[in-house]
Amino acid sequence: MQYIFDGLGGILNRIESSRNVLLLFDYDGTLTPIVDKPELADLSEGSRKTIKSLAAKKKFTIGIISGRAIGDIKSRVDVDNIIYAGNHGLEIEGPGFAFIHPLTEEIKSNLKLINIVLNKTMGRIRGTIVEDKGMTLSVHYRMVKDTDEEAEVKNIFDRVIGIARKIGKVNTSRGKKVYEVRPPVNWHKGKAVELIMKDYEQEKNKPLLIYMGDDLTDEDAFQSVKEFNGISMFVGEQTSDSRADYYLKSTDEVYDFINKLLILE
Repeated sequence: MQYIFDGLGGILNRIESSRNVLLLFDYDGTLTPIVDKPELADLSEGSRKTIKSLAAKKKFTIGIISGRAIGDIKSRVDVDNIIYAGNHGLEIEGPGFAFIHPLTEEIKSNLKLINIVLNKTMGRIRGTIVEDKGMTLSVHYRMVKDTDEEAEVKNIFDRVIGIARKIGKVNTSRGKKVYEVRPPVNWHKGKAVELIMKDYEQEKNKPLLIYMGDDLTDEDAFQSVKEFNGISMFVGEQTSDSRADYYLKSTDEVYDFINKLLILE
């Protein structure tokens, strides 16, 4: 994995020589810094203006793929005529594009019950947040400071979800200080990237695909980007564990990179 600004010339040349570019971002930890409480991860007006300016350039199609519910991510970004994918791509909206995974309705009643049980059982551990996102659930524990209590969060999560997971009623995953409950379908951000790319290939003459993300849930997307000969960027310190081609050290560097794109012809 190479530092993005060490190889910037070649990347910008690729982008400049491409007729169309499909540029997809994760939200938390990529377009906004990670914060203790999910509801505090607001996009600054300056960041929104930068994204809006890039989206206005004819060469670029912009998309946000988030673990958040689609209504939440749309209200936070609030830029027209871009692609929004919520719940890791289980729901996607964009110009001329709409998708909801057909099996998500089947899990909603299960999620309601799991949500009630998780709220009751996690309630005794200070700092946990159970977030109901309609099609998925998240248990955040970033504010849990004690390592023993972090271990207890995992134990409770596994006990509550264990039977439903064992009989194929739900899938689970994890990210940075979060455990997630999802529908029992083979779907993730990588699948969402593939779906979006294949749709826009028909309209945009096979655009250059670029994806930026910072978490474990973005690794599937990085793998899909490779299949399209695109460019993947991990946001965070250099690591050998990521499938990404390049890395940027922070969200500030994400916007440094975007500003380089704004001056391209």
